[in-house]
Amino acid sequence: MNNPKVKIPLPPALDELAKGMRLMGRGKDADELVATMNQAAEQAVPEARELMVNAVRTMSIEDAKKILTGGDDSVTQFFRNKTAAPLAVKFLPIVKRATDRVGLAQKYDQFAGQGARLGLVKGDAANIEQYVTDKALDGLYLMIGEEEHAIRQDPAAAGSAIVSKVFGALR
Repeated sequence: MNNPKVKIPLPPALDELAKGMRLMGRGKDADELVATMNQAAEQAVPEARELMVNAVRTMSIEDAKKILTGGDDSVTQFFRNKTAAPLAVKFLPIVKRATDRVGLAQKYDQFAGQGARLGLVKGDAANIEQYVTDKALDGLYLMIGEEEHAIRQDPAAAGSAIVSKVFGALR
């Protein structure tokens, strides 16, 4: 919630609704929904650790080659390819529990469902749990990518001799 890079906003199709709510003095409802969406994502993200560690433990020689020769975001892509689907499965129930606690989630789903029928809300944005899950995963991989970029720019600062050796050799 406090990191603008990964803060989950309302889906663009609902921005106009939020503006209208603010004009009617109901901006608190929109703010509460945004806060709840972000809290749900924050609760889900720690579940990623186990799957990330397992991805490294089960890394194949082919995976390692792709990471070493695959470009500036090859580590991020490795994690995305190995963990995105199972993380979505893990995140979704956590997000659902968090959004169910707020009555706005049901209102959102009703409104977004109507918007989807009219063609205003597309795909996963029609379901708040799926939308938040997808955005949480996007934010997770964004942060992994930023960390990968920083390590590649200055491997010595990563604090590990092995990291310095591997990524320093790639420069």
